[in-house]
Amino acid sequence: MKKFLSNYKSTIILFAAIIVGAVIGLIFKEKASVLAPLGDIFLNLLLVVIVPLVFLSITTAVAKMKEPKRLGKIVGTIFLVFIITSIISVLVGFLSTYFIKLVNPEDTEKIVEVFQEEETEEETEDVSIMQSTVNLITVNDFAKLLSRDNLIALLIFSVLFGIAINMSKEKAEPVVKFLESANAIVNNLIKVIMYYAPIGLGCYFAALIGNLGASIAVGYVKTFAIYTVVSIAFFFIMYTLYAFLAGGKEGVVRYWKNVLPATFTSLATCSSAASIPVNIECAKKIGVSDDIAETTIPLGTSFHKDGSIIGSMFKIMFLVCLFGTPLSGGFALKIIGIALLATLLITGVPIGGGTISEMLIITMLGYPVAALPILTIIASIIDAPATMLNVVGDTASSMLVTRIVDGKNWLKKSKK
Repeated sequence: MKKFLSNYKSTIILFAAIIVGAVIGLIFKEKASVLAPLGDIFLNLLLVVIVPLVFLSITTAVAKMKEPKRLGKIVGTIFLVFIITSIISVLVGFLSTYFIKLVNPEDTEKIVEVFQEEETEEETEDVSIMQSTVNLITVNDFAKLLSRDNLIALLIFSVLFGIAINMSKEKAEPVVKFLESANAIVNNLIKVIMYYAPIGLGCYFAALIGNLGASIAVGYVKTFAIYTVVSIAFFFIMYTLYAFLAGGKEGVVRYWKNVLPATFTSLATCSSAASIPVNIECAKKIGVSDDIAETTIPLGTSFHKDGSIIGSMFKIMFLVCLFGTPLSGGFALKIIGIALLATLLITGVPIGGGTISEMLIITMLGYPVAALPILTIIASIIDAPATMLNVVGDTASSMLVTRIVDGKNWLKKSKK
């Protein structure tokens, strides 16, 4: 019992704080928003360390690689795993909604009234896919790399900077030592911040539950309920399967022993970026090597989104039901492709990516632009479970990448 409490002490405390926060939110509802600032402090502290963490961890990992070929193998394997698991996710989203009408005919009129009354102040720009890609991977000023809004550009720059250090060999040794020291300091800073996690996450969760309970429109309850059930099933079944494929029974045990902090952080903050520090630490505790954990998790934050892909399929099928579009074989393949494209490419755009993604869905399906608020509302109500799948899916993916790169005995080699 003492060993159990020792291993799970931080998790139990965190879980208890989440439960207390949820109860407060359910009891006091909108009044629980008074606790939001205490949760915002924790979220802001995490967000502040994102840029230095990503730059230092990735650059150091690449710079320290004695085998340059390993970097190429790791990155190639990461995207192979991302593609395969993303296809699985979109198929799960499609099958989950194919036999269920997300919108009942009697509810259609009410839903249309809701989104017609919704006013959006966001303006969408007509940006080509090529230009969106350029904006996604590059910035025109070094200072812009220091913003978490340009996370993908920072990732690419960090990899290139690490490669340059690696190429410089002994001349770059002082820089490597400095980066290692700075990286160690940032990781210890994260540990200090996590001491505040029970209070911060508890308060954040109280405000989240308090506001969410009163904001979900009646016409969307069915979509929210089905998505939540699918998310929970996907969470337990698919990630257990991925962990088993990566490390057998021991892999499953280690995954579920260490993934809960990242799960709670993602649910409470609804931010994949804010979950990066906690998620990297979870992956390392499982036994994933530092270079793979510090590469897979940040890349996955932008390029691997199981929850968002399933969510895109729910958005599409919601519109299909609402407008009575027949589901032929060719159309089914089309919406699967649109869901993948809208999530993997467009949502990574630094500014307005979510809106551009939803506009892409509407435009490619030929639905009226007036339907945009419908997708906005759906995105809001599924945000928490979608973010959870986005985050913990990266943890499972890091295990699969390690299995391929380091071999089937990777768990035995780890000292975790």
